[in-house]
Amino acid sequence: MAATGARIRVPVAVACRVLGLSTQGYYKWLKDPISQRDWDDAHVIDAVLGIHEDDPSLGYRFLSDELADIGILASENRVWRLCSIAGVFASHARKRAKAGKPGPPVHDDLLAVVDGQGRVRHEFTSSAPDLVWLTDITEHRTGEGKLYLCAIKDCYSNKIVGYSIDSHMKSSLVEAALRNAIALRCPDGTICHSDRGSQFRSKKVIRLLKNNGLKGSMGRVAAAGDNAAMESFFSLLQKNVLDAKRWETREELRLAIVVWIETKYNRRRRQRALGKLTPVQFEMIYTTADAA
Repeated sequence: MAATGARIRVPVAVACRVLGLSTQGYYKWLKDPISQRDWDDAHVIDAVLGIHEDDPSLGYRFLSDELADIGILASENRVWRLCSIAGVFASHARKRAKAGKPGPPVHDDLLAVVDGQGRVRHEFTSSAPDLVWLTDITEHRTGEGKLYLCAIKDCYSNKIVGYSIDSHMKSSLVEAALRNAIALRCPDGTICHSDRGSQFRSKKVIRLLKNNGLKGSMGRVAAAGDNAAMESFFSLLQKNVLDAKRWETREELRLAIVVWIETKYNRRRRQRALGKLTPVQFEMIYTTADAA
């Protein structure tokens, strides 16, 4: 049991006994060194590499869903194991904390509920589109300075229904995002929930909400969970776009954000809370069913 021409050859029975292996298993492996399971795993890994190359932001759970779409059935645990072997991982990043001291609220907290233990929590759910919107602002550095994004998310489908991107963080950033969402969705009586940032408390934003029949809502001070559903979107954005590379210009980053929101998050990223549908699919299926 050695390479051809080796000076010392060890009998198979002796080598297997020392290694704690069976001679039957050795000869079986010698006859067929690659098992069917190995072939199947290699096929899955090849498919995973192709999907991940197309969208590097996908983790093993989403990769498992994408595999099912092309007819390859593999459990999440198996996909996780194969991703670990192949070195396929989604990018991860730490969320940067926001600076600034929040001011007094100009709206009541319309999403707060008190549970049986007397604790205040929030229900970020909705029974139909455009009943509850969430909005917030995030920022990221580029070689030209910071770029700011104000996004508006519908609690019904988790779809980003409006957003604006600019080099400043003034109230006009929020106004532009709201006008974008209002023009696309034509809301009536929608609750628009935000934190207590000065941009959301400005007179122009308050007037814009009132003139379009929207109801403002604001969370408490120093309570990140009061807008957790919006923070989860920004966390995904941070991992998949903002920290994906070093952005030299604002325009380069602005374009990347728009492409990710429009082509990936809204249309391709499946969500467990939506039954593994994308936000666009969820709205199309369930609004059609309600209309019928």
